[in-house]
Parts: sequence; C-alpha cells; structure tokens
Amino acid sequence: MKATNHKKKKSDNNPPKEKAKEKKSYTPFYKRESVQFITGLILTFAGIFIFISLVSFFFTGDADQSAVENLSTKQLFDIDNEIENWTGTLGAITSNLLINRWIGLSAFIFTAWLCIVGLRLMRVNQANMWRTTIYCLLGSIILSVFFGFLYVNMGIDSFLSWGGNHGYIAAKYLHSIIGPWGTAMIIIVLVVTLLVMISRSTIDFIRKALKANIFSNPFKKPAQTAGPSPDGDASGSDDAGAEGKPSEEGVEIPFAEPDAGLFTFVNDAGPEDSTPAEPDRKADEPAAASPIDTIATQKSEEKNEITIDVPAVLSGEGEPLFTVSTGTKEELLDEVISEEYDPTLDLPRYRKPSLDLLNDITAKQNVVDITELESNKQRITDTLQTFGIEISSIQATVGPTVTLYEIIPAPGVRISKIKNLEDDIALSLAALGIRIIAPIPGKGTVGIEVPNNDPQTVSIRSIIASRKFQECKYELPIALGKTITNEVFIADLTKMPHVLVAGATGQGKSVGLNVIITSLLYKKHPAELKLILIDPKKVEFGIYADIERHFLAKLPDTEDAIITDVTQVVQTLQSVTREMEMRYDLLKEAHVRTIKEYNAKFKARHLLPSKGHRFLPYIVVIIDELNDLIITAGKEVESPIIRIAQLARAVGIHMIISTQRPSTDVITGIIKANFPARIAFRVQAMVDSRTILDSPGANQLIGRGDMLISQGGEMVRVQCAFIDTPEVEGVCKFISEQQGYSEAMPLPEYIPDNNGDGNGGNAFDTKERDPLFEEAARFIVSNQQASTSSLQRRYSIGYNRAGRLMDQIEAAGIVGPSVGGKPREVLIIDLMQLENKLDAMK
Repeated sequence: MKATNHKKKKSDNNPPKEKAKEKKSYTPFYKRESVQFITGLILTFAGIFIFISLVSFFFTGDADQSAVENLSTKQLFDIDNEIENWTGTLGAITSNLLINRWIGLSAFIFTAWLCIVGLRLMRVNQANMWRTTIYCLLGSIILSVFFGFLYVNMGIDSFLSWGGNHGYIAAKYLHSIIGPWGTAMIIIVLVVTLLVMISRSTIDFIRKALKANIFSNPFKKPAQTAGPSPDGDASGSDDAGAEGKPSEEGVEIPFAEPDAGLFTFVNDAGPEDSTPAEPDRKADEPAAASPIDTIATQKSEEKNEITIDVPAVLSGEGEPLFTVSTGTKEELLDEVISEEYDPTLDLPRYRKPSLDLLNDITAKQNVVDITELESNKQRITDTLQTFGIEISSIQATVGPTVTLYEIIPAPGVRISKIKNLEDDIALSLAALGIRIIAPIPGKGTVGIEVPNNDPQTVSIRSIIASRKFQECKYELPIALGKTITNEVFIADLTKMPHVLVAGATGQGKSVGLNVIITSLLYKKHPAELKLILIDPKKVEFGIYADIERHFLAKLPDTEDAIITDVTQVVQTLQSVTREMEMRYDLLKEAHVRTIKEYNAKFKARHLLPSKGHRFLPYIVVIIDELNDLIITAGKEVESPIIRIAQLARAVGIHMIISTQRPSTDVITGIIKANFPARIAFRVQAMVDSRTILDSPGANQLIGRGDMLISQGGEMVRVQCAFIDTPEVEGVCKFISEQQGYSEAMPLPEYIPDNNGDGNGGNAFDTKERDPLFEEAARFIVSNQQASTSSLQRRYSIGYNRAGRLMDQIEAAGIVGPSVGGKPREVLIIDLMQLENKLDAMK
C-alpha cells in the first residue's frame, strides 16, 4: 500500500513539473530575440527609406506631382511613368501623402520614430518606447499646427504644404476662435510643455533667462564684483551674508533633477557632469559658497575686460557706461545708412494673396484609361500599315487634355507621307483636333496629338502652388498652364517681352488674361508692378477696379482706372510713351542700359532722389480687344503701340494685346514684328492660324483653354489654367482690404509737341490749358514754392486737377520735375520774368 501510495504521489507530482518546464521553455513569438531584431531592422530601413523619399520630395516633388495626383495607384505601377523621386513610385506616393496630405514637415519626426523604435528592438539603444512614441506624437502634432499657423497668418505660399492638411485645418480653427495672438500663445505653451517633458533642463534655462533679463540689477553687479577683489575673502563673505537669500536661490538651479530623456544612457549624463565638479569645490572652498564665488569671479573678469579700455582718470561710474552706450549708437547709425533702399517699405504690412483664395479642383484619377491608350496605339499602327508605312516603336505621353503618341518610323519612310495622313488617322480614331508634328523638334520622332475622351481641368491653384512657380526667379513670371508632359509652363514677361493673344470667341482667351494677371498679383508687391488695363468691351477688367490703389496706373484727370473710352485709350498710350521717354532719360543719367541695373543702383543708394531719380516699377499694359480699337481709332492707336513695342522693353514697360479676329488688317506686319511671343487659342480657319503663328495648328485645337505658345521659334501646346470669376473677386478683395497708396499711380500727362522747337512754352496747345494756369503760375513764382498739395489748398480743387495743373506748369518751363517728397524747383525768379514768358506763350 505504501508503495502504491508512493507511486501515486510520484505520478501526482510529475505533471506539475512537466507543466512548469513547459512554462519556462515557452516564449511568445513576438518576444523572441530574432523576431524583434528582424522587426527592428525592417522598421529602421523603412525609416531610412521614407527619410530619403521626403528629402527627394523637396527636389522632385514638382515633377512627380502631376503623375501622383492625376493617376491612380494601379496606373502609377502599370504605366511606364518617369518618376523622378529617388525612391521610385512608392516613395513619391508616400512622401506626397505624408507632407501634402497628412502632417507636413512633421513627417521627419515620424521617420525618426521608426528608426528609434527599430534600433530599440534591435537592442542597439535603450530608448523608452512608450515615452518615445508619446513625445514623437505630440511633437509631430505641435509642429504641424505651428507650420499651419505660419501658412495661415503669414501668407506663406509654397509648393509644399508645410503643416499638411492637419496643421492647416487645426490652425485655421484656432485662428477663427482665439485669433492669431491666442493661437501663437497656445503653440508657445505647447512647445515649452513638450520641451519640459523631454528634458527638465528646459526649466533651468527658462529660469536663468528670466532672472538674467527681467530681475537683473545692473547697478548692483559692479558693487558685488568690486567687493571681493581688493580686500580678499572678508569682504566677499560680507556680501554673501548680505545677500544670502538671492544666492541660495541661485544655488538651487544647478541641482534641479535631471531628466531621463528618450534614452537610458542620458540618465548618466547628470552624475558624470556633476561628480568631477564636487571634488574641486571641496578641495578649494565649501560647497555652499562655490556657486556664488564662481559667479562673482566671472562677473569680476567681465568687468576687468570692460574697464581695461577706460582711462584711470575717470572716477565716476556713469562715465564708462556713457562711453559704451555712445559707441553702440554710432554703430547702429552706420548700419542704417549702409542699408539698401527697400521699395516695399512704402506698404510694409502688405501680404500677398494666399492659396486658400483659389478653388482646389480635385484632379481626376482616371485621366486616360489603359485600354484607351492601347486601342489608340493599335489604330494608329493599323492605319499607317494600311498605307504601307511601318514603324519601329510607339510611345504615349498622357497630358491633361491631349495624349502625345511618339512614333519612330522604319528606315526609308518619308516624314511628309505620314504628315499627309492626318485626316485618315483622325477618321480611324474618330476624334477631332488631331495634330501631327513631323518631326518633333530635338527628337528623332513623329508626334501625333490625340485629344483625351475625358479632358482634365487644370486649376490655377495647382499652377501657383507648384514648386516651379514658387521658386522661380523671373522678374515678371506668368503661369499659363501645363504642357502635354504635365509640366507647369511658366514664362518671363521681361524676356518675351510683349505678347500677342488671339483666339475665337469662347475659346478661353479672357480666362487666359485673368490667369496672367493673377499670377503677377501672386508674385509681385504693389511697389514693383503697375498695371494699365484697357477694356473697350467694358465688362472684362471691371473686376480689377478694387485694386486701383495698389496695382493700377491711370491718367491724372480720369476717374476710372479701367480705361474703356477710346479717346482715353489714345491719351493713355501716348502718356505711356512719355513715361518711356522719361525713364530713358533717367537711365541715361545713371549710365545703365536696363531697368534692372537702374533699380539695383537706386536700391544701393548710388542714385539720389534729389536729382530726380526714383524707383521704377514694371508697367504692364494689357489691351483686351485690339480689333475694336483699330476700327474706331486706327493709326492713333497703332502708332503708340508700335513705338512702345519697339523701345519700351529696356525701361520695364511691356504689352499684352488680345484680339478675337487675327486678320492682317488688325495684326499688321509691323505689330507682328515687334511681338515675338504669341499665344493662339482655337481659331476657325487656317489663315487665321497663319496670321497669328505664321503656321497652321491653331485651327486644329480642341478649345476650352487648349492653346499654342510660340516663343523664340519654338511652339508648345499648353492647356491653359482655369480661374473662375469668384476666385478673381476673392483675390482682388483680399488685396483691396489692405492698406494701399493714396491713389493709383499717376501717369505723366501727354502734351503734344506742335512745333518741335524745344521751347517749353510751345510744347502744348494753349487752348487746352487749365483756366487756373496763369494764376497758379503767379502764385508759385511769388511764393517760390511748388507743390500739388499747395495748389489744392489754395484753389480748393481735387488732387487730379492739381496734378494736371502742375504737369502743365512743368511743361511750360516754370517749375522743375518732381524730386520725390521734396518741393519742385521754381525756375522763374520773379513775376516780371513770368509775365514775359506768359506773353510769349500767347
């Protein structure tokens, strides 16, 4: 019985031991060292991969934007797209999602988190994973809101969405509730809180900064340093006893509890730094007095450095301080004098329009179906083979509205034979607007442009937000749209330098002009650009009347800045020619050849305003309908247009002329010769295309913003960006609500030279003089002061009339030209000389 009982006990004891062995030997899968190491390795390399894709996004994001946003994920991996991101298609998609869609530049924190966690799983570091995750999460959220706050309140326009959608929405929500200052304070509090959580040394830093800047007493510090140096330790101990409480507070700061930080080895930094300091203190002096003594010695050394240059004769304490402060004032004065002139300081609070004023049109994911591409390729190949033309290869490039099929003919095939099959290819594809480029300039291929079945709308926001537009250094950049290869097309108006626009009614001509104006408004400051808008139809440019005091220029005696009357058009163009001549005189005096060189000299203060020099803004003259002006005014309009086009480029005056009837009696040979850059929307006949472009092609466009741009002998097909009227209204309203100039930029009054003898009194028709001309001239000569404001007060007239009256007096040779804010020089000494001049003028 005992044996059996013993066996039973053994049998009863065995199962628990086996279970215990099983429990000791079993390890969860996710806790195995090999699994954690492999997982950490994957996370680390994923973090490095995403980091490289984010860095590459800064350089290649603009080129990849159209493909990433327009094509679906399947098409991105199926079609042979030329993705320029260093990490390929996956990297382009990931970087675009992280930066533009999610958290903006905070995505770099996400890559750091992946690497830290990966190295922790590989047991390379001893980071606290939970603490790391919390800090990185809070940091990414706070930084995203911070960059979104900058974007909303400072008007930062960039291709990159700095804060992502999260930061933009959060900052805008906070801005609507507590305003910009409240949002800024919340962000500061959050940043400080995060820094305190990461490292408590932030508390010490803030305390020291506050005590040093707010609670410091500059008159007591010299007394403390002067005490111990001559008398030794006795006086130093007295000072320490007199100010015992402040010294104790100062001692508490170095002994604050060190923070553990993200990694465990950071905990050892505090003791390592503190341990070598303690033996030194114990060896020399008591520990309680050492911080005070070290601070005192530092202050005494600083004082010795300051008082070395002070003569020993100076006995008062105020004299050395006075000497130092005088030197500081002299240095500041030299800096102010050496600064360059900044014309934008006339409106220092002006902010450029933000992107949220423009509609964000979501790009269609399926622009061209793969089956459509393959079907068109096969039809083109079959059509060419039907006529005995063999091809070596065919490649498709998908654009917003048109797909370009590039074919390489077999050896021995004549290009002219392919070009003659344009109608046959159009018939086989059942499509309109097919255009054959044989050959494509710079390539050994023949291009066949085929319209897409589902064309895409190119929004103006996508063009202005692109990196190419944001980072371009052009003087007058105009963003027009996207090419067939989905590249943003931007031109410099100063290099064009005048543009001729033509197209039938309803083909996008007016929208194109609005796109040009809007792109200039987004890029330039009111001090750098002035627009002269001529609108014979009276309905196209009226929307820009709100920005009169910011960007528009007009004649002094006109009420409306948008010129609609034909007689005022002639006077305005003649006034522009006079402004051109005056600018050439300034360039001659400055010994420069271009407006860019002149303004650079003026900004460097090498040209004095007292001698009549001034900063010259660019002037862009935009005429909406040339056809109507030629019919009503004829040569009176054509002559100044030709003269401006021939000469005004060097002085910063450029013209953009639009017409819907590009016939030879409207666009004459002289006008075409001086307008090398031309934009052609769809026209009805081939002869109209030859008139505007000197070649066919505009009659084969599909309309709705499809255009050909001819510049420098090269022709590019571009889909014009679309901007709606409410968007233009929003941009103009945003600008008009800001502080502007007192009025629009006044153009010089044009006074025709009848005799051409150089006599100032005969330089204008006496019948057109103001009735107050003689009385105002006597008033100016008697007082020997000439200003427009004095004429306003004297005769109770408006500024426009006073300015016109002053221009007439200047043209008569009675006063000199304007010299900025100073009064004009009076050229007539006494009234007797004035009366003789007035009699000679009659």
